[in-house]
Amino acid sequence: MNRKVLTVQDISCFGQCSTTVALPILSACGVETAIMPSAILSTHTGGFSGFTFRDLTEDLPKIMEHWKKEGINFDAIYTGYLGSKRQIEIVIDLFSNLLKEDGMRIVDPAMADNGKLYTGFDEDFVKEMRNLVGASDIVLPNMTEAALLTDSEIVLDNQSGEYIMSIIHKLRDLGAKNIILKGIRNIEGKLGIAVFEGDTENIEIFYIDRIEKDAHGTGDCYAAAFTGGLMHGKSFREAAKVAAEFVSEAITKTIDDDDHWYGVKFEKALPVLVRELNK
Repeated sequence: MNRKVLTVQDISCFGQCSTTVALPILSACGVETAIMPSAILSTHTGGFSGFTFRDLTEDLPKIMEHWKKEGINFDAIYTGYLGSKRQIEIVIDLFSNLLKEDGMRIVDPAMADNGKLYTGFDEDFVKEMRNLVGASDIVLPNMTEAALLTDSEIVLDNQSGEYIMSIIHKLRDLGAKNIILKGIRNIEGKLGIAVFEGDTENIEIFYIDRIEKDAHGTGDCYAAAFTGGLMHGKSFREAAKVAAEFVSEAITKTIDDDDHWYGVKFEKALPVLVRELNK
């Protein structure tokens, strides 16, 4: 079956993140991918200064209306970096107008990391993002994003089981049906990912080795690989694990190159992704 995915996020022309990683990763998974760029930036906002930013908010409804006339629809819509509250409202309209009847709404609430919001975001944006979480089928926040979404204390290390479970329950209260909570740090030398599948009510935390390198764009790589895994036919849990192995390999391929601080060499890890998908 030819599965079609629409990804809605920015194009950062340089710096491996958002659409410039989502498109090749989804394509490597064998998934036909359409893009709807929320903005165009000369670079991403992490570590660069003086970057250009062109807001494409007004274009998004026009693209949607054209696609509706053409009868274009999708098996999944997956969102990443969105530049404004208005864009969140538009994405909810996209869910209603461009998804197939059994299509999936996958939301990566890309707005924060390492204890703070990204440049340009504020509490009003966080409040609006809560509405998008409630409209999603699957949400993939990191621990900082999850804490902000649930109005919880931000705890970056030594997170207790009680704290993790509280975050998950609060995300459910927002309307999140299925949750992948990334970046759990409660075991020395490990990085945990909690998987809550609403149909089963089970919560599983699995761990990968923690690589001591901060890297831009890893959340985008994870979300794209996870979505590709689902579209490839993997289960919810299998896709979560495949994506984790892929991102870990991408970081490993980058760790010895200090000049490559702006992203990860995900291209060199694509063979691992394809191998894991075909197991």
